[in-house]
Amino acid sequence: METFIQQLLNGLVLGSMYALVALGYTMVYGVLNLINFAHGDVLMIGAMIGLTILQLLEAYVPGLPGYVQLALAILGAIPVTMLVNILIERIAYRRLRNAPRLAPLITAIGISILLQTFAMMIWGRSPLPFPQLLSSEPIMIGGAMISQTQVLLLVLSALAMGSLVLLVERTRMGRAMRAVAENPRVAGLMGIDTNRVIVATFAIGAALAAVAGVMWGANYASITFTMGVLPGLKAFCAAVLGGIGNIYGAMIGGLVLGIIEALGAGYIGDLTGGFLGSHYQDIFAFVVLILVLTLRPSGIMGERVADRA
Repeated sequence: METFIQQLLNGLVLGSMYALVALGYTMVYGVLNLINFAHGDVLMIGAMIGLTILQLLEAYVPGLPGYVQLALAILGAIPVTMLVNILIERIAYRRLRNAPRLAPLITAIGISILLQTFAMMIWGRSPLPFPQLLSSEPIMIGGAMISQTQVLLLVLSALAMGSLVLLVERTRMGRAMRAVAENPRVAGLMGIDTNRVIVATFAIGAALAAVAGVMWGANYASITFTMGVLPGLKAFCAAVLGGIGNIYGAMIGGLVLGIIEALGAGYIGDLTGGFLGSHYQDIFAFVVLILVLTLRPSGIMGERVADRA
């Protein structure tokens, strides 16, 4: 039971990060019918900017509490990632809105490679150590352990996802986003600035990815210029699992995928008689994706994208 609770906690932590990134995928798809495969690298940019801010704080303002340093790193990474995603939309995607679907897909892959190359040029090829800012003393829950960093990650993820739900459901911008997702032409005729809504969607997704990127580095204590590829693919799997275009589905899909992956890593050795080890945990996301696409293509919550007129 202790092992089960431990893996469940690990899955919630991992799934929270997947959910934050999956929300970026699902919001852009809901508004544009576009899969932004460069979104995982926005997470990487957020982690790199966060590390740079922490290094500057250590050099010029030493002695700050760990929570304050993490907060400043996240607050500094958010505007940079938002700017990066806005530039991606403006330069790469805007002219391709009416192009065949293969063109934006190839462009997204190219943008991903471009972001990785720029990051490699700026921060280097080697993995970079991410400082441990919070106490390493674990918190015990039912015989399982969870670190203070992981608790903070869960709290920040819950706050970010709750804030997004309030924004989409209760604000004027949220109503505009839902209108554009339903039918962009009619929304434009009703006086909604569709370009502004699309830019806001990319910016919000980037802000969530920045939070996930900084906390990913804080949790795993190491980052690299290629770190966004696998989390990005898994977050896309989570968005499909929950129902692409559905923000609630992205949250649920991320958490479910994280729990499946963590439980698989904990029990795969026993289930296969030692043939497979925990380092094979990455296969679960893609096995789940294949099963979902085969058995329920609309995902757990169903796809919430209307047919475009």
